[in-house]
Amino acid sequence: MSKAFAPANISCIFKIYEHKNPRWMGSYGVGFTLNEGVVAEVSRAKRNEVVFNNVSIRFPTVMSVIKKLTKEKIRVYIKSKLPLGCGFGLSGASALATAYSINNLLKLKKTNKELAIIAHTAEVENKTGLGDVVNQYYGGFCVKLRPSSYFAVKKLPLNDIDVYCRYFGKISTKSIITNTKKKGKINNAADISLSKIQQLLKSNTNIQFRDIIRISKEFAVNSRLLKDKQTIDTIKKIEKNNGNASMIMLGNSVFSDKPFEGAQKFKITDKGAHLL
Repeated sequence: MSKAFAPANISCIFKIYEHKNPRWMGSYGVGFTLNEGVVAEVSRAKRNEVVFNNVSIRFPTVMSVIKKLTKEKIRVYIKSKLPLGCGFGLSGASALATAYSINNLLKLKKTNKELAIIAHTAEVENKTGLGDVVNQYYGGFCVKLRPSSYFAVKKLPLNDIDVYCRYFGKISTKSIITNTKKKGKINNAADISLSKIQQLLKSNTNIQFRDIIRISKEFAVNSRLLKDKQTIDTIKKIEKNNGNASMIMLGNSVFSDKPFEGAQKFKITDKGAHLL
């Protein structure tokens, strides 16, 4: 048996980068990893199976990782305090932690970066994400000014900061990233927001978490992704109480720099995926 941890990732801003080859498709953007995530424990089995919090589920992204790494049959047992599909990047985290664990169990001798590329490609192929795996590989507060598929990030010195999150419901990543009309709006909004992030980086001032959240909120509004009433009302309430908040991409979920009703408290951490 072998197990690994990969952190949850909160995506603040993203721009879709198209490529015919899934290995090279990805996203530009800004996001950060949390002190919570997934633990994937793998063992040899009679058939391939993925179990998430004690329930056997269909998990095509993780199945793809198994098939890319081995012909052996593997059982993956994933544990997480967070839900799937609500914007915490758990598909990417599960794929990455599974890749690390299988590599260790079967002594495949692949580097962590090779494994991360396999997890990233599996995510793109199954349309469950575009940029989470890169952040989860590095850990921390990452700005991607090149497509995520190049595994080049700039880390912001925002670490060990409290962040408060609440989720109301799921959004299908596939339904967004395969819709041409929505993609156009997202990429136009992302261009504006990412240029503001670049200006912040060039200004040599200490970048504050609140600055990133405000630009993220502009992106959420301009991209037309912020549509859920509960999410909108929660953000308004937080702002009335002098907090900053935005939507987690992609989920009907909120993240904030101030505590708010029903929120869970996490820490932004720069520890990437690793074996346990």
